[in-house]
Amino acid sequence: MTPTASLLLLAGGVCLILIALTGFGEWLRSRMPPGDASPALDTYQTRIQSWWAMVVLLSLALLLGLPGVLVLFGIAAFAALREFLTYAHRARADHLTLAMGFYVVLPAQFIFVGLDWDLLFSVFIPVYAFLLLPALSALRGDATRFLVRVAETQWALMICVFCASHVPALMTLELPGFDNRGVLLIAFLVLTVQAGELMDFWYGRRYGRRRIAPDLMRRTWEGLAFGTACAALVGGALFWITPFPPLVAALFGAVASLAGMAGLTVIVAIKRDRGVRDFSHLIPGQGGILDQLGGVLFAAPVLYHLARLVWL
Repeated sequence: MTPTASLLLLAGGVCLILIALTGFGEWLRSRMPPGDASPALDTYQTRIQSWWAMVVLLSLALLLGLPGVLVLFGIAAFAALREFLTYAHRARADHLTLAMGFYVVLPAQFIFVGLDWDLLFSVFIPVYAFLLLPALSALRGDATRFLVRVAETQWALMICVFCASHVPALMTLELPGFDNRGVLLIAFLVLTVQAGELMDFWYGRRYGRRRIAPDLMRRTWEGLAFGTACAALVGGALFWITPFPPLVAALFGAVASLAGMAGLTVIVAIKRDRGVRDFSHLIPGQGGILDQLGGVLFAAPVLYHLARLVWL
């Protein structure tokens, strides 16, 4: 089966699942007493709606190949970086640094991915950008909260650009017997991480008892375990779109899901620190890019290196 046919088959299957999940949510709502509200159910439905939007956009990008994925996640990285830096400490001395981050570092990182310069895009941000950008700010002579400003800018680039660039980077992997099918690894990443998040949220809110970080969020150990198990099942079921056997695909799906949940915990901690519920309102009623794709961004480098260093 060609990659395009596999993608279309996968997209059709995901749409059927989304229809079922949407219907399930409406059935639950119909059983509620008139006038009652359920924040958990509202959030569940919101996640399903965001899935619909993501499926359409991601399917179109995947069908266009590497250029489409680079453009989609380049735009997502720009929006995420803007969201993050909106709540970061800044000074006039950082204007050139921020401009370099948005208009030089970000596009350069995705260009390096597109050119398959794997050694360069792996170190460009965590080495060269991390060394150069603080120097630019320091040369402006303002030391007020300098370390905080530098650290927040570096973290913004790490999460929003470096991690995001590893999504299209999955297409550049040359895995044995998997020529020109790297686009399917992106589908594998998104489906396993999002399935784990959704099941973690639903099971944890309904049956969870022991909270992981009580002062930070409502996520529970029970929800985490159930979400990870579901991600493993989804990963194992999707082994046919990967170069991995079922057990390895299940393991990689579980690890990617755990990385995504860890990333969401970091995102929540940042929002609590800044006193905001959502990073932006880019997606009406659903928050911003970091709110919706934070888990995928954190999981992308993990899956990339699992495939490259462990499997390859």
